Amino acid sequence: MPRVLLVVCGGIAAYKAVEVLRGLQRAQCDVRVLCTRDALEFVGAATWEGLVHHRVSTSLYEDAHSTIPHIELATWAEAVLVVPATANILAKMACGLVDDLASTALLAVPKTTPVVVAPAMNTHMWLADATQRNVATIASRGVEFVLPVEGHLACNEVGTGKLAPVESIVECTLRALKGRTCQSLSGRHVLVTAGPTHEAIDPVRYLANASSGKMGYAIAREAALRGARVTLVSGPVSLSEPRGVQRVSVVSASQMRDAVMEAFPQCDVAICAAAVADYTPANPADHKLKKASEHMDCIRLVETTDILAALGAAKEEGGRRRVVVGFAAETNDLVVHAQDKLARKGCDLVVANDVSRQDSGFGTDTNRVTLVAPNGVDELPTLSKDEVAERILDRVEELLAKAEGGMR
Repeated sequence: MPRVLLVVCGGIAAYKAVEVLRGLQRAQCDVRVLCTRDALEFVGAATWEGLVHHRVSTSLYEDAHSTIPHIELATWAEAVLVVPATANILAKMACGLVDDLASTALLAVPKTTPVVVAPAMNTHMWLADATQRNVATIASRGVEFVLPVEGHLACNEVGTGKLAPVESIVECTLRALKGRTCQSLSGRHVLVTAGPTHEAIDPVRYLANASSGKMGYAIAREAALRGARVTLVSGPVSLSEPRGVQRVSVVSASQMRDAVMEAFPQCDVAICAAAVADYTPANPADHKLKKASEHMDCIRLVETTDILAALGAAKEEGGRRRVVVGFAAETNDLVVHAQDKLARKGCDLVVANDVSRQDSGFGTDTNRVTLVAPNGVDELPTLSKDEVAERILDRVEELLAKAEGGMR
């Protein structure tokens, strides 16, 4: 059974941690509970112990079964979940401050053990600069966050700070555990592109699009969970790279092309989820253009290099058969345009989505895609971007097996 350490902190949302526990148990997880002293003011030890059939851990010094409970719990766990994560525990995690069992155990978690954090607090506390800096610091270390949502809070305010849905927290934890058990892409090198590109007009102005990078980052995260070595070539986005992923940050389409073509020869799979600009200014200015004296009546554009087509043309070079996946963001005739792209670009699969839909446009947390391959079309329902990433990589694994069979 997968082993999960549930760290419960002192907030009104502690009662929701009971539902999270039950969700993990329904998924056949062995859960141990560590509570802060304040957490027990909301949900008592008897409740936790009745559900997990183990003593709830609360103190560094009062555990009759262990003299070093923080080390034993941290090394026992195959995943650690903090829910609800208060502003206090986030500050401790960011700074490495240890003054109780919860903070000490969290610092003792091995780097290879996934940690999932689900914050909940007053909206002003959540949006405070100090809290946001702490979240960014923790996320930069590879910790997964299930961010709070907007809603009616216990303090009678309405805003962001409400604990994320229980189902989302359980799902994220199970995905983190999967990374320890599902290694179907072990030994593979997966290249992923994500985000927009910025094409300079002058040093302060640029042409861009509204891509958030969420889909590409979800694919990179899922590939890493499956054991792949992942290179993520990312345009400008406000996302932290997933645990175990090597990010190469770029700005322009030409920079993305150079980074992709450098990494591609060593790869087994390339998944081009980035929204790369099709055009770039022909003669960007080397200084900020002044409206009063340098009118931009028109901007002459030239086409950028077609990265996907270049990968499709090179996928069999060096005696290797690579799998190349493209994306098609469309607003009409979705399948027709995707099939045309599949043929013209020489890729193995095109993931098509209608960006005019509210559930699959730029910046959304869900996507509704159609997988278009030479042998058929598979229309998927509206799913989270993590679930879409799973479906894409399931298909990639099938394509890898087929490609290797054809090379024999």
